[in-house]
Amino acid sequence: MTTRIVWRVNVLPFAGLGLAAGLAAASAGAETQGAPAVPSRAALYAALGAELTPYEVDVAAATLAKGRAVTLPANVQEAALHPSSRFLYVGWSSSGASYGEAGGAPSAGPRHGVTAFRIDASGALVPHGAAAPLRARPIHLTTDADGSHLLVAYNLPSGLTVHRLQPDGAIGSEVEQPSGLDGGIYAHHVRVLPSNRAVVLVTRGNAPTAAAPEDPGALKVFAYAGGVLANRASIAPGGGYGFQARHIDFHPSRPFAYLTLERQNEIAVFGVAGDSLSAAPLVTKTTLAEPGRVRPGQTTSAIRVHPSGRFVYVGNRASATTDVQGTRVSAGGENTIAVFAIDQATGEPSLIQTIDTRGFQPRTVALDAGGRILVVGNQNPLAVRDGGGVRTVPASLSTFRIGADGRLAFVRTDAVDAEPDAGRLLFWVGMAPLGESELGRAR
Repeated sequence: MTTRIVWRVNVLPFAGLGLAAGLAAASAGAETQGAPAVPSRAALYAALGAELTPYEVDVAAATLAKGRAVTLPANVQEAALHPSSRFLYVGWSSSGASYGEAGGAPSAGPRHGVTAFRIDASGALVPHGAAAPLRARPIHLTTDADGSHLLVAYNLPSGLTVHRLQPDGAIGSEVEQPSGLDGGIYAHHVRVLPSNRAVVLVTRGNAPTAAAPEDPGALKVFAYAGGVLANRASIAPGGGYGFQARHIDFHPSRPFAYLTLERQNEIAVFGVAGDSLSAAPLVTKTTLAEPGRVRPGQTTSAIRVHPSGRFVYVGNRASATTDVQGTRVSAGGENTIAVFAIDQATGEPSLIQTIDTRGFQPRTVALDAGGRILVVGNQNPLAVRDGGGVRTVPASLSTFRIGADGRLAFVRTDAVDAEPDAGRLLFWVGMAPLGESELGRAR
């Protein structure tokens, strides 16, 4: 395992964490006397092409029960849960990677938008207000801490917009922004800092190709007030080269941010202070079990900090194929979840487990509010060698229990009917806490 320690900061508590901190405190139930109860049920939402399907999650049993899907105007790209857990905002687009290599976008021309849904007591999704058109493919969505605004990131052209949210949760008008905002190259993720006074846009850049040099990545930090952004900092260690930033998440009570570096197969830790991030990582570590044996197409994907702040989970995905008897089959690599324990004083993560996801290209990861189960979305079906022949491993939802030590224990895999040639990929999963009522079943 490789480690690059650069520098450290003193630990200071966050302020103004809002609902996220409340859920984190609740999740520590066994450790915090008198903490509020965490719901024993949740709704998992899984996007397969333009369909978004709810599943009732029995947290204790670690089971999924499929409900009725809703259909968006085009393929789902990402979604964001309102801080109240009562509304879900779903971004969709008729272009982009969600249509796969073989599948194409509809021929009528590109369409992009975001639709609001109300989450009813059963976890079912009810359309809520008119969909809002967007200027380009929404690659990521998030809300601010008080749920007054929705932020949307775009990869091409790289940048973001901010939209008002009405008191009833419906999507309102776009907030006008000052000119000259620095959108970087190929935005991939947007998050509001826990203080709610700054925003970070994670810009991935692009890997070098035979026809073009590398485009540098960066973290673009903006001051944020009333939905209005202002340039604050551009963080690009090494000029952003070899810094293919993908997704970021925050510790719930300590000043640390955790970033995945996609092509570098690493997790980087940044300090959070003064409504910004440190100019360089405090520490960078590999996410792979075999960092000395990196196969083609090996990258990181999603990252999730456990609600307790004691652990962090990173998806590793391998996509390379080779020809076997005229069929493209997996060429190997790590399709795993890397589990790290977090040093609460320094923020440093230590790799304690990598576990097979039982599928291919684990693009997205969801945890329940109490941090007791983790569900992985294995994006694509893929053929594998099987004795003298081949067999297909389907796209799937893989469920794991989370132990007291943070380690994962595999429970079950639920196959989903992905069709890459038709542009139906398992592109996003997310979870919302529920009460005790059952989800409406598909008849």
